Amino acid sequence: MSLSPARTAVVLLSGGLDSATVAAIAREQGFAVHALSVRYGQRHGAELDAAPRVAAQVGATSHRVVDVDLRAFGGSALTDAAIAVPTDGVVAGTIPSTYVPARNTILLALALAHAEVLGARDLFYGANAVDYSGYPDCRPEFVLAFEALANVATRAAVEGSRLTVHAPILRMTKSAIVREGLRLGVDFAQTVSCYQADADGRACGVCDACRLRRDGFAQAGVPDPTRYTSAAVRRA
Repeated sequence: MSLSPARTAVVLLSGGLDSATVAAIAREQGFAVHALSVRYGQRHGAELDAAPRVAAQVGATSHRVVDVDLRAFGGSALTDAAIAVPTDGVVAGTIPSTYVPARNTILLALALAHAEVLGARDLFYGANAVDYSGYPDCRPEFVLAFEALANVATRAAVEGSRLTVHAPILRMTKSAIVREGLRLGVDFAQTVSCYQADADGRACGVCDACRLRRDGFAQAGVPDPTRYTSAAVRRA
């Protein structure tokens, strides 16, 4: 049975744990998932390489990759090789150097454009305001603000089709996200979250993303399927 446009969603899919879970949530809610990944000049391509595998595994209807090179501006450890990826853990109340200026604004704008062309009225992304790294574009205020923007900036909304921005893991701990993904059948071994994974997608084990991910599996009480570099294994 085909889904109507009202049940079509664009889901931002990085290839990581959070976005994989979000895509699975959208599928469970009855949406035809059109996954969108963005090659924005991030430090490595391992997570993006994982995205098509994740899209297939969660049953996405389509998967597209678009290019926007944010290295032109820099300002982040994820887009500028001259800035070291922090490995000392998340510091409460600070915005780390891995914050990419305006990244989610840009990515959601691309998802919004894709949604208009598809006739979709729903956008999903993996914002998290609990176990997160202090990024301002992962806060509830941002989600509401972008949704408001979408409903004044688009032809679809002006013609009466309201758009909704979904952030279903916004208030979930990392362990809760892990448990939800497992409930939905997500194969987390296919995902990559590390900020500085090697060419084979193996994780460093010490960056903020690795720490949050590892703690999530530990607190959920389930085995961590992440592939780590030999150096990370030795440190553990």
